[in-house]
Amino acid sequence: MSAQVLREDKDGLAILTLNRPEALNALSPSLFVELRQHIDSIAEQTEEIGCVILCGKGRSFSAGNDLKAIQAGEVAPSRHFQAETLDAIESLPQPVIAAVQGHCYTGSLELALACDLMVTAESAKLADTHGKWGMSPTWGMSQRLPRRVGLLAAKEMMFSGRVVSGAEAAAMGLANRCVPDDELMRSAIAMGQGFLQNSWFTLRADKMLVNQGLNYTLADGLAFERNNSPGRGPDLEDRLKEFGS
Repeated sequence: MSAQVLREDKDGLAILTLNRPEALNALSPSLFVELRQHIDSIAEQTEEIGCVILCGKGRSFSAGNDLKAIQAGEVAPSRHFQAETLDAIESLPQPVIAAVQGHCYTGSLELALACDLMVTAESAKLADTHGKWGMSPTWGMSQRLPRRVGLLAAKEMMFSGRVVSGAEAAAMGLANRCVPDDELMRSAIAMGQGFLQNSWFTLRADKMLVNQGLNYTLADGLAFERNNSPGRGPDLEDRLKEFGS
């Protein structure tokens, strides 16, 4: 059986590709096991990997939770394994970019929301269809979507189940930008490579301070930043020398 999640590393950038194109990259429990292994490995490779891209092979990022796997009785290693895997993506030290084309429904939208940033293709179709199936969120939709797009837009998406295009996703702040399909990976890679030109130390510090700071009020968040900022990075002196040369 071929790998359900592929990994390619190049010059500090790790690209994780959901590799079930024949099933529109539906999120089976076994796929999540492979994805978690990669995430846990990348979390320990802060000196080798500075940024991550998560994408899907074929015409869709992912059609969402694998209903056929559910019907067949396939189960994850633990009750909240999928949700905890999304937490692990969000907690990665490195920035994570979701590159989304085609379907991105429900569980796969929750997966994309666990990433720091998102680039959509013009073909992208994003939706929360929990209501269509009589299900309720457990992978983070009710928390991450409002924080991404605001309360009103999130509730409207969740209550209606309507499909949001790639262009609308960018316009409403769900994605950073929308590009033609044939430019999707090139755009996501260029974004990641741009980040990698800056200090990886600062990338990790920025992500940690922003993500954890969201748990506080403004006053407490400011105090958290002052008390927890890691300060100067080990590459500061070298970067100053380059600037002066």
